[in-house]
Amino acid sequence: MPEVFRPDHRLADALRPIRLTPNFVATAEGSVLIEAGNTRVLCNATIEQGVPGWLRNSGRGWVTAEYGMLPRATLTRTPRESERGKIGGRTHEIQRLIGRSLRAVVDMKALGERTIILDCDVLQADGGTRTAAITGAAVALAMALDKLVAAGTLKASPLRQMIAATSVGIVDSNILLDLCYEEDSRAEVDMNVVMLADGGLVETQATAEKGSYTRKQLGEMLDYAEKGIRELLDVQRATLQSGT
Repeated sequence: MPEVFRPDHRLADALRPIRLTPNFVATAEGSVLIEAGNTRVLCNATIEQGVPGWLRNSGRGWVTAEYGMLPRATLTRTPRESERGKIGGRTHEIQRLIGRSLRAVVDMKALGERTIILDCDVLQADGGTRTAAITGAAVALAMALDKLVAAGTLKASPLRQMIAATSVGIVDSNILLDLCYEEDSRAEVDMNVVMLADGGLVETQATAEKGSYTRKQLGEMLDYAEKGIRELLDVQRATLQSGT
């Protein structure tokens, strides 16, 4: 592993310290606070009866997500989007990414005509908020579905498998895993990877901010991401097993 300077002195292929706190909000069916270094995202899962109109009487459920950032999640205050009167393009993009990712692991027929809403609120942002939201929301989703099984509402959880996400990029010609904001802001290439527990890829978003990247570098970035996501899946499993 090449020796590179990182703000928090991590190795190039190392995740930031990850902490998942389940049941952070007592009133939600599933709730997790995920901390990835200085990034903190609160993920709550809500289960509601009924589905959007276009799914009515289909016998299928729906999973969707909402994402937001608190005004002082960043170094300077960012006005709430409700003050502006509309949701920004970045927020729309992230909400769709989280929703797509979580729908990939739920058997909608087994869920029945229920809607699961995953609210992901960024308390503090230091890079990787969308990938942290996916990783945390997956645990909140699993907890909420387990409660339906415990209550006897469902015979088995419709969750097929777990899913997690991380970022990877090229900074100063070095491939780095799990970029903090300082690294992300000057990255030549920024990539987000969403992966299933069985190794299947749900989403890869790789953008060259400056110049381009090679197919060899793309493969190396995916290798770094897979290593990190395997570690995140282990943390998710431990969190769900402990329940505390």
